Amino acid sequence: ENLELWARRKGIHVIGTGDVFHPGWYEELREKLVPAEDGLFALKEEYRIQDELFDSQDLPLVRFMLSGEISSIYKHRGRVRKVHNLILCSSFDTVKTIQTSLETVGNIRSDGRPILGISSRDLLEISLAAGSDTAFIPAHIWTPWFSVLGSKSGYDTIEECFGDLSG
Repeated sequence: ENLELWARRKGIHVIGTGDVFHPGWYEELREKLVPAEDGLFALKEEYRIQDELFDSQDLPLVRFMLSGEISSIYKHRGRVRKVHNLILCSSFDTVKTIQTSLETVGNIRSDGRPILGISSRDLLEISLAAGSDTAFIPAHIWTPWFSVLGSKSGYDTIEECFGDLSG
């Protein structure tokens, strides 16, 4: 509710939900969001915070994208890799499909951003298999730690990280 309020105030039209793969957040988002435009969601009217500072008619409609970041920590080619990836989905069904796959890998309930022992390549494969309504984005790719091209725990190339799925 507060994310929607402040996005409205700041003139932001689309924001990511964050942490959609955590079962608790998934249930809350499923309860509070309704489909809007294709692949986007709106906060149900009963959850919208009335804005006493601004006339709501003058403010933009805020839409949500279903999104979540996954932290992958795994060993590949003799080095420990730590890579964050962002997955966007346009339906709750797709989120549920990815959730089910991730639960076979590790505990997705302990943190909002799951920390899993899955390679970025295999995570991408799960995302692609879930449906054509997903987008997969290597997060903050040049930070030293936890990024695909990070100097401390990443790779030298996208191809090295994602292998046969680099395209």
